[in-house]
This record gives sequence, C-alpha cells and structure tokens, in this order.
Amino acid sequence: MIDRQPSLLVLAVCVAGLVFAGCAGHSDKTLAARSALDVGSPREALRLYNKRLGVDSEKQAPAKVAGDNVLFVLDRSTILQALGEYELSSRDLELADKQVELLDFSHTSLDDIGKYMFSDDSGPYPAPAHEKLMVNTLNMMNYLARGDLSGARVEARRLATLQKFVSEAEGKSKALCGPGDYLAGFVFEKSHEPGEALRYYDEALQFGDYVSLADPVKRLAPLDPYRTPRLTHALETAGSAPDDDLADVLIIVNYGRVPAKIANRVPIGLALTMASGYISPYDQGRANRLALQGLVTWVNYPSLGKARGEWDVPQGFADGRPFGFEGMLALDVEAERAWKEHEGKIIASAITRMLTRVVAGEVAKRASGGGILGLLLGLGTQATLSATDTPDTRSWSTLPARIAFARLRMPAGRHAFQLSARGTTKRQTVDLEKGGWAVLNLTVLR
Repeated sequence: MIDRQPSLLVLAVCVAGLVFAGCAGHSDKTLAARSALDVGSPREALRLYNKRLGVDSEKQAPAKVAGDNVLFVLDRSTILQALGEYELSSRDLELADKQVELLDFSHTSLDDIGKYMFSDDSGPYPAPAHEKLMVNTLNMMNYLARGDLSGARVEARRLATLQKFVSEAEGKSKALCGPGDYLAGFVFEKSHEPGEALRYYDEALQFGDYVSLADPVKRLAPLDPYRTPRLTHALETAGSAPDDDLADVLIIVNYGRVPAKIANRVPIGLALTMASGYISPYDQGRANRLALQGLVTWVNYPSLGKARGEWDVPQGFADGRPFGFEGMLALDVEAERAWKEHEGKIIASAITRMLTRVVAGEVAKRASGGGILGLLLGLGTQATLSATDTPDTRSWSTLPARIAFARLRMPAGRHAFQLSARGTTKRQTVDLEKGGWAVLNLTVLR
C-alpha cells in the first residue's frame, strides 16, 4: 500500500506558498526610491530607478518603455527635473507620454475596470486625467526653464488637444488645468501671439482667481480684441500702465508628492457597503452567502496612501527681498478627489473577481470528489488565481503634491534669487535683458 500522506503534505505546502507569495506590486518595487526621496536624496532615488530600468545612467533610455517601465520613466522624469536636468526630463516625459492611456471610468464596465486595476500591470498604463494633463504641463516647465519657446509651444498645443478630449469624455471640470493654462498663456505671450495668450489666460482664470495675471492681461489687451468677463475683471484689477522695459520673471515651485497607490484589504461586509450602487444584487447576494459559509472574508483592492508636503509653504527672495507665491494647484487633493469618485466602482470590480476565484475553487473541489484532495485542489485553484490577481498599484508616484507660482517685473541686469521648499534651498543668478523674460524652477520631491 502506498502512503499518500507525504504527497498531500507537499501539496499543502505548495498551496500555502501560493497563498502567501503572490507577486510584488508596483508600489513595492518603488518603495526604496520613494524612501530615498523622503530623506532628501534624489540622486539615490535616481540610481534606483536607473537600476529598475536596466540602464547604467539617466542619460540612457530603457530598451523597452512598456508595463512598469512606463511608470519608472515618468517617476524618473520628475526626479531629473528636481536635479535641474531639464532636457533629460523632457526626453523621459515624451517617451512615457506615447504609452500612457487615459482611463475613462465614466464609460467603463466593471469587467474592464478589473482588467485595468488587477493582474494587468504588464499592459498599457491607464492614467487618471490629472496625471495625463500633468505630462504636458511639467514638460512646458522643462522647456521654459531652458528658454525654449518652440518646444514649450508644442507641449501647450498637446495640452489643449488633450483638454478637449478630456472635456468631451469626462466633462469640462476634469479638463481644467490651472498651471498648464497659465504656462501656455505665458508661452504664447512671449511668442508674440497675444490672442492665443489671452485665451489660455482666460482658461486659467476659470480654474482660479490668479492676481498675477492682471498685469499680463493689461499688457496684452491693446494687442488683441478677445474679451470675456474674467479678462475684463482682470483688467479692472490691474495696476498702472505696465513698463515694457522691465523683464518678466516667472518662478515655479513644485513640492511634496501625491499619494502613491497601495494594496489595501477590507472586510467583505465593509467592501459591500462601499461598493453599493455599483455591484449587482445577484453578486451582492452571492457574496453574502459565501461570507456566511466562511469562504469569503476579505477583499483586496488598490487604494491611495498619504501625500507628502501638502502643508508646506515655499519661500522666495529676489536680491534679498522676499516675495510671495500663488497656490496654482493642489495635485494631492485632485488625486484623492478623483480616486474617491471611483473607489466604489473599483471595489465592486474587486468583489466580482473575488467571487470568480471562490467559485472556481469550489468547482475544482467538487470535480475531484471532495475529501482532503478536493479541499487542497480547491484551495490551490483559489490560491493560484489570488496570486495572479494582485491589485495594480501603478501610479505616477513622484508627481508633486503642490505647484506654486510667483511672477515678478524686474529691471534689466543681474539678479540673485533664492527659492526654498521642504528644507531644500536653490540659489540662482539670472541676467535679464530689457523687456526680456526668464523662468526659474525648484522641484522638491520629499
């Protein structure tokens, strides 16, 4: 007689291994780099991302920009911006931009959301609208910091095309991008296209009441007849006639980081409550029955962690004199708002996929005739499906939490600037020409 106990023991150990192993999610792969940013070590974070991308240096692009690499390239782009490597940052943003899809929850079924949010982190990255809009916005900053109006105009037009698409797909409120429209207005103002500049500034004023736009609008108004109530109000609040001999200095400070996605788990009862309105009565009944049998206890789904730096206030000095900033965008708030809006739908998708796993396990158990072997086969089926059903925690985790602008009119000559945020200080000397312009940037991702 053959003793089957060792074989069953081995099978049990294998099943346990599947249950507890699974695959490391994206957030686990970026944890070390994000921890380096937390302590103010962007070069160490850059080294870790280069290693993930399989390159020796940030000067190299990865052989393949797909799957996780899309996010690694996006994350690296903002680190390169923080290090003042604006040209390399532009290259990475443009590489990633071609591979990032826009995720439209409003016209997406639970099955399709499941494909996006679970077990599909090798496919194209589906980005929420605010992330997709920030690709072109941050790249405009890169080009402007290098004094390249031609490249900045390309990004401004790409942003306008994307905004139109988002507006049609998700509504105009989702397509508003204060910093992007403000920057595009600046780009076309300095490109001597006053009509385009006024239209973009008008879009920016729909997002926020930016006091610093009053004087630019007043300078542009005599050059183009385009008017709206917002532009008229800006004209009324502008100061005395602007001095065209003064140079225009735009200062941009990006700081903190948006919340990264993490794998989360909640009890099935809470999950059903959070997903009510999105899950069918049939699936809700199935989940309740399986919960009563003890076959379903927890639901895994992707969620958001905590933002960094949201309460910080940047500081600036020009030739030793302090100046203030306007808060342009709270990206961490946008990220949390967008996620909360769709969280119920995402949890509903997680529940339906969990039910599929449990049913598959029960079918395997019955097909084997029951007993200890059937139990192990059922557990093995569920464990295998669970191990390959890891929540997709991909996100652009080095995206700044906050963006602040300042705008100064200064005489021609050499000027010293000091910018500070999140414990990091940048000093820069700029030579300004009569009637010229400059854009300064500080990005701190801690």
